[in-house]
Amino acid sequence: MCRQVFGFRLAMIALAAPAALLNATPGLATRLVGAAVVVTFMGSYVLFRDWERFGPLLLRHPTLLAVDTLFGALLLIAAGPDTTLAYVSVCTPLLAGIVYGWRGAACFASLQGLILLLVHATLEDQHRQPGLAQSLLLPGLCVIAGAVGSSLRNLMLRFGAATQALTTVQSRLAVTEAVGAERARLAREMHDSVAKTLHGVALAADGLAGSAGADRMDPALVKQQAELVARSVRRAAAEARELLADLRRESDPDHGTDVLVELAARTRDFSARTGLAATYRPTGDHAVPPVPPAVARQLLTIASEAMENAHRHACATHVDVRAGVHGDLLRISVHDDGRGLPPGTTLEQLRRAGHFGLVGMVERAASVGARIRIGRGGHPKGTEVRLELPLAALTAPPPA
Repeated sequence: MCRQVFGFRLAMIALAAPAALLNATPGLATRLVGAAVVVTFMGSYVLFRDWERFGPLLLRHPTLLAVDTLFGALLLIAAGPDTTLAYVSVCTPLLAGIVYGWRGAACFASLQGLILLLVHATLEDQHRQPGLAQSLLLPGLCVIAGAVGSSLRNLMLRFGAATQALTTVQSRLAVTEAVGAERARLAREMHDSVAKTLHGVALAADGLAGSAGADRMDPALVKQQAELVARSVRRAAAEARELLADLRRESDPDHGTDVLVELAARTRDFSARTGLAATYRPTGDHAVPPVPPAVARQLLTIASEAMENAHRHACATHVDVRAGVHGDLLRISVHDDGRGLPPGTTLEQLRRAGHFGLVGMVERAASVGARIRIGRGGHPKGTEVRLELPLAALTAPPPA
């Protein structure tokens, strides 16, 4: 705002300078008026161009504005109050109000008003024509301009304080949302990896304890169950290490993951671990491009969660896993022949009931910009989890 006022001053001084030089008495008076033109014009130009640099200097030294006012008075006496320099005189208390507050506005409005009254008194001796109302018009405008400048200063300060408070609140909300998002992510990771594997370890350990305490213990069965417990414990330890590594470092975006190979390996491991028949078949017209590790982790975790749900809740006898590129989409499908979801099931109902598996799958899909559909699909029975990710998303970071 101060820069705009100085720009207006520049234009008014440039318009009134010829009249001031022509009306000045030849000799010393002309030199003084010329010096006043240069000083006021260059001072206004410097502050207009580099206000951020020289504005604090003007703020610390009000005498600079007072000196500018005196040079402007010299121009005003030479050119007369009926030129554009009258607007320059009104700008001075306006600037004082903006920069120094109401005290500065009162001081400079009084100084500028006194100068204008002296100028009019000089004109009265020469022309004997200006009336009282005309003599008081510009001093009155100076008072009004000073009040306006002071009011604008208070308004801007209050607006700045409100903006700062709003920024603080927004920062706190952003931190709160970030903490909430991280807590939700950790909850999904714990549910879908370590907690699930430990649950399997507990079931396997119960089976081992029952076999070892039987009247007729089968050594082969006990050995098989002990090996299952050992494998499950190692898997839980590996998942915990992987989760901790993700918390400590960022995934390398340049190292892509072959999702089809990883999905096939997870399907084989699931079938061997649970005894539920699971088959994997690649589909699509061409190969799947490398997937960033952060995205691949979410996709594979969703597929693994779908297979685990089929084993635990669906009473399924077979799980069919398919993946491939169809058009511009990477599609992953996990279908089981179980009993399917109850009619009318919603994510809100599952969340209230404490079943966070499907809720976590939807959140994971949204975190990488994928579409997920959970239902019967085109099959006569069972449940299909279909995940579709645009290939364009593989070349850019996942959306926040």
